[in-house]
Amino acid sequence: MKAGEFIDTMAARSIWAWGTIDVGELRVAVLGPIQVERAGRPVRLGPRLTELLSVLVLELGAAVPATRLVELLWGDPAPPSAAATLRSHVSHLRRALGPASLVTVGSGAGVGYRLTAPPESTDAHRFERACADGRRLLATGRPKDAGCAVTVIGEALASWRGPAYAEVADRSFALSEVARLTAVRRAALRDYGEALSACGRHADAAAHLAGCVAEEPHDEGLRRLLVLALYAADRVDEAAEVCRQGIELLRERGIDSPGLQDLQRLVLRREVPASAPPSPVPRLLPPDPQRFVGRADEMAVARRRLGDAAERGGVLVVTGPAGVGKTSFAVRLAHTVAERFPDGQLFLNLRGFDPSGTPMDPAEALRVVLDTLGMPPHRIPASVPAQAALYRDQLAGRRMLVVLDNARDTDQIRMLLAGVPGCATLVTSRNRLAALVAYDDAHPLTLDLLSRTEAEDLLARRIGADRVAAEPGAVDTIVERCARLPLALSIVAARAAAHPAFTLQALADELLDSGGGLYALAGGEAVTTVRTVFSWSYRTLSSAAARLFRLLGLPVGPDIGVLAAAALAGCPPAEVRPLLVELTSAHLLAEQVPGRYSAHDLLRAYAVELSRDDASDDRQAALRGLLDYYLHTAYAAERLLWPHRDPITVEPAATKVTIDDLTDQSDALAWFTACRAALLPAVEHALDAGFVTHAWQLAWTLTSFLHRQGLWPALAASQTAALAAVQHLGDRAAQAQAHRELALALTQLSRHDEAHAHLRRAHDLFDELGDRVGQAHTYLNLGWICEVQGRQRAALDHDRRALELFTAAGHKIGQARALNAVGWDLAQLGQHLDAVNHCQEALRLHQSLDNLSGEARAWDSLGYAHHHLGQFAEALACYDRALALHRQDADRYCEAETLTHLGDTQHADDADDAARGSWLLALAILEDLGHPDAEQVRQRLAAVADGPG
Repeated sequence: MKAGEFIDTMAARSIWAWGTIDVGELRVAVLGPIQVERAGRPVRLGPRLTELLSVLVLELGAAVPATRLVELLWGDPAPPSAAATLRSHVSHLRRALGPASLVTVGSGAGVGYRLTAPPESTDAHRFERACADGRRLLATGRPKDAGCAVTVIGEALASWRGPAYAEVADRSFALSEVARLTAVRRAALRDYGEALSACGRHADAAAHLAGCVAEEPHDEGLRRLLVLALYAADRVDEAAEVCRQGIELLRERGIDSPGLQDLQRLVLRREVPASAPPSPVPRLLPPDPQRFVGRADEMAVARRRLGDAAERGGVLVVTGPAGVGKTSFAVRLAHTVAERFPDGQLFLNLRGFDPSGTPMDPAEALRVVLDTLGMPPHRIPASVPAQAALYRDQLAGRRMLVVLDNARDTDQIRMLLAGVPGCATLVTSRNRLAALVAYDDAHPLTLDLLSRTEAEDLLARRIGADRVAAEPGAVDTIVERCARLPLALSIVAARAAAHPAFTLQALADELLDSGGGLYALAGGEAVTTVRTVFSWSYRTLSSAAARLFRLLGLPVGPDIGVLAAAALAGCPPAEVRPLLVELTSAHLLAEQVPGRYSAHDLLRAYAVELSRDDASDDRQAALRGLLDYYLHTAYAAERLLWPHRDPITVEPAATKVTIDDLTDQSDALAWFTACRAALLPAVEHALDAGFVTHAWQLAWTLTSFLHRQGLWPALAASQTAALAAVQHLGDRAAQAQAHRELALALTQLSRHDEAHAHLRRAHDLFDELGDRVGQAHTYLNLGWICEVQGRQRAALDHDRRALELFTAAGHKIGQARALNAVGWDLAQLGQHLDAVNHCQEALRLHQSLDNLSGEARAWDSLGYAHHHLGQFAEALACYDRALALHRQDADRYCEAETLTHLGDTQHADDADDAARGSWLLALAILEDLGHPDAEQVRQRLAAVADGPG
């Protein structure tokens, strides 16, 4: 049916009119005061009967035990007469509704009652269905369908008569559903405003959304839609003011709002696109496990608790032993409730019990989720707490599910908890995470081993019910020897399915003959025959695939790509691909994302055990091949990210490795991002394995990527390992380099005393080696620290010494950087004419070398000097050139710095309106970055707050 036909039909029959839909005799309205109709006539109920009906409607179609009704209606303890009174209430309600509408189920102590009306008999069900229909129409992006969505959603909203379940809205049994329906209505209000705008009714959208924002002033999504509607209606000043008010309101709650800040900047520039891009809607759940069996009771409890958690930004923690199926349970649960979270679902494997010993740290996890939410790297602040605040800000106003799989402890996940109404966090862990339950009010749910019936059902689903029924004794043995673990049972079933001629008794006998056990990785529980089960799959492998599986027991990282696997196996990529397919077919590996392979923790532990039997030379050679691949590919990527950096001579590969074909910066960043989880621990693993040259050189290649991503703690950690590596080597040149690189990371972390000490050591080493270029770089770094600390005269001395050394060495890039640094220092000290001369010379050199970032900095320094010479027109022209280059180079901090300087010049030139605009743009960027310079810009804005305009 076409959208137009759909809406015409809906409008004609008016889905909210009683008696126009064939839903049986009974109709119940709960979106406001509770109303009941039977056969078209109103039914009047007293307070107690209304309460009873409400509980039955909340559990529509399900039998509600009488004992539970007593507890809900009378509390605990209930009066002795409650059971008899309930029977009387049921009798009266049955007469009012009709005997077919309310039936008794069971008898004696197990008696219960069920309301038999179809879901369509309630206005709440039809309200949600219409909202979903309207959202689907809106999602097509067609103006005609948006007009249909306006009618559908508008009609649904018109049916809302007040607080849902009004008479019982404050009763404990109704709180969750009332909150959920309220959230659905809030989303419908947002969708209605979006639909009005999408079909060109911007004035109507602005009027509607203004009322919504007045009711929900902290809902950033509603405010954003209002801004866009006002802007589209040519009410630009109002749009900017709505942004400003939202930013201030959220800041009062300690929440940054980079989305609003970005939008404010576009409004002020008059650059809002005709159709602003929607926020990304991530759908990152792994595939729904279609053969999932059992856990019906646990699933019902989990769905209810997750619904409760979503209303307050809460947490559900699923715990249990290794291999019990926590991840499959969580993924299945997440798919069943996905419709409650229309703004997306995140999934993150935290590797809490990875055999490699490298769980994902909170900083890395935050970067991953912020990347997933579409946050550009340059907008992600440096500090982990600031990143956590930005993450929660991105979730605010959305309805999202965050799944944190395989968590090690509470510290690993605390900053990743959604913590905002409308969003829920689902955590799986082998640990009980008692602190999370005690202090964060998380709901705990423990998964035990499968019941015997569930275990048999799992086998039947995989290999056929007839085959299972034919050998019940063998099935009992298999279930017992697999300890009712889903992982072990799945592998047994896979083998049985692959060999239909095998009897189940043969498999059972093999299990009975097995000895020993693979110990689970948490709590020391022994799973007696899991090793044997794994060995079945392993023994079917070709020798090459078996060797590759054993090699994956080396510290290769949480997952591995095709080329890395080829380097590990010491074979061409064309030969390793069939081996990866073979391992995947045997259920020993999983291809979670295209081209990258990982294994369950227990399988990784099994590979670790097997790898210990291989010759140490073979293991070392395999690890060397993998490190060769990472080092040579990372070096190629680094040269694309920072082509002007002084190169190093990379350790030659022991054997031929195939590196990724990277052609530009985008390729380089994508490769670093995909391999980041393996690259960072690879530095430590290389050091531990004695590959010290690989360790420090791999750390060197990571520098630009980690700088761009703002991963300062990771940069400091990798450079600390690099320093330990070069000290083993006794390579003083490499030691000097490592001291200097570590100092840069420590400076970003404001650990200035430590940074100074490392730079002094680097200086001494470069001096001993006669490396004047290395010394010059060190002097520039010392100048930077002194400037940060406000020691401008010392900064000038260091930068002048750097200039002398770069000039003597003929190092043009370094000379240009030092000229600009000296020029800036002179300007800070009031020597503006000398500053202009130095910066102009720096500009010419950078332009001749095609160094955009250096050229932009030189233009900014020139603008600063011209300003303080009273040459405002020249200063403004310089800043315009600098801004254009900074934006071309995507350097946000330098853009903010230049905007601040531009505003200073405009203010000095009595152009306060223009200055205010420049400072607002600078402030938006600095707040995005979490940079302390933002406070100085706020002070500038406050100083002109009472000025003209």
